[in-house]
Amino acid sequence: MGVSCDLEVDVNGEEVFVVDKFDSFYRECLQKILSSYCGRISKLFAKSKGRTRNLKVIFHDFPGGVGSFELMTRFCYNNGKIEINPFNISLLHCIAYYMEMDKSMCKTHNLFEQAEKSLEEIRYWTWSELLVALKDCQNLLPIASSSGVLNKCLDSLVGRLALACETSPCPSTSSPDSSGFRVSTDTRSTESLKSFSRATWWFDDLVALRPHLIGMAIKSLVSRKFDNGIISKFLFYYQKSKFVTATSNEKREITETVVELLYSLDQSAVSCKSLFVILRVVLNLNISKYGRNKLESMVGSQLDQASLDNLLVPSPIGTNYLYDVNLVLRFIKSFIEGTSSMPLMRLKKVASLMNMYIAEVAPDPSLKPSKFLALVRALPDSARDSYDGIYHAIDMYLEVHAGLSEDERMKVCCALNYEKLSSEAWNHLAQNNKFPSKSAAQALISQQCRLKSLLQDTNQPASPCSFVDTESNGKKDESHDQIVLYAGKLDLSAENEKLKVHLQSMHGRVIELEKVCRKMQTQMTKMMRSRLSSHSNARSLPRLCS
Repeated sequence: MGVSCDLEVDVNGEEVFVVDKFDSFYRECLQKILSSYCGRISKLFAKSKGRTRNLKVIFHDFPGGVGSFELMTRFCYNNGKIEINPFNISLLHCIAYYMEMDKSMCKTHNLFEQAEKSLEEIRYWTWSELLVALKDCQNLLPIASSSGVLNKCLDSLVGRLALACETSPCPSTSSPDSSGFRVSTDTRSTESLKSFSRATWWFDDLVALRPHLIGMAIKSLVSRKFDNGIISKFLFYYQKSKFVTATSNEKREITETVVELLYSLDQSAVSCKSLFVILRVVLNLNISKYGRNKLESMVGSQLDQASLDNLLVPSPIGTNYLYDVNLVLRFIKSFIEGTSSMPLMRLKKVASLMNMYIAEVAPDPSLKPSKFLALVRALPDSARDSYDGIYHAIDMYLEVHAGLSEDERMKVCCALNYEKLSSEAWNHLAQNNKFPSKSAAQALISQQCRLKSLLQDTNQPASPCSFVDTESNGKKDESHDQIVLYAGKLDLSAENEKLKVHLQSMHGRVIELEKVCRKMQTQMTKMMRSRLSSHSNARSLPRLCS
């Protein structure tokens, strides 16, 4: 009986192939066959020279596992012949690369060269064959990337998509919120639906790819100037479709990939509405801070397209307040910093949205004054033509937060621009006991200065803060009564003595000016009628004494 010799091959811990022979001749045959085609095997046998038994080869990352190893051995025992097609080329290419089955081992029948020649025919493959090869690549990473087969398949796929887009342009898809699914009997709408279908036919096919490959494909499409609007639609579609069966970890990977890719696109092609959908998903996922910052930056840059419902995001777990105010503040910061020259129209649109948001969060009893003030002051004063909305929000805030100190209440009220309050808001403030006395007095002074400015618009010489009522017919000046009444309501402490003196001085001036107003009344009425007759579009004199 010959000497027993065991050769064991452990493939990725999945299975161990054992070759039991009773003569060293068989071991030598095995060695010659495998070594003649596989450089990796040849090197391992060279290291074991002189050993006659109990040889073991361990592969930890053999591409494709046990089935691939059997495929390789069949190639070797078949004199280096095997059928190569789009359905096995990715696997064979990776095996050849991993086992070093190139020209250095076999000049004529090496597997790597055969696979490379087959890849040269990739331009003749059908779309389905190309997809199969690409899907196989994602199961063979990172070998598929190192061998080059992944890049070749991916380049071919992206090239076909780019060519299809050029030959079948899709109008209107570059608009992020445009819908290609609207059905209408109108011929143009039908054509739009067909165009949209032509531009998005590949969506379902690529959903089967993993995030890593999607990232590579999209980056390649972007470099080829592919329509960013179509890309963004695909990414939102991809995220939604993959989430149906994904685990928490997979959802996190998908979201981070989608956000990073969206961030690389032209932001005008990214739907703000869809970004908020992802944002609410992110609340339950522990994505990286880097990815979250990118998402918030994209949302902030399009804040003027958001709605109130979009902003009402629940506060993070562990906080007492109802809504995530800090998130909205970050949105505003991104919006303001997003461009060097912000169009005033966009700024005013965000200000209108913020007025509604501030009014919505004002009744929250857990909202601190500092956060409330930060919301009011987040936008520049030029963004608001009127502060009436902010006044009413402050009124609600002070009502709910009745326990605030005088200083805290005063700080909140300092956020108001009294010069941009309407007469109705000013009259309400003058009688509002929730506002501190200093604030009401400041509003009073602002109102007087505004009256002065309005009177000066009539180009009539008059003392500062004169009151003229062209329709009072000799009635007593009511604004005078309001000032006197309010001055009597003020409860001024010693530290407010200067303010008290100022108000008393104003009171005296108003009494004197009342006499002047009555004398000027008749003359002003005549002048006004004369001006109206000569200038049909002239502005009426304000009724300042009502």
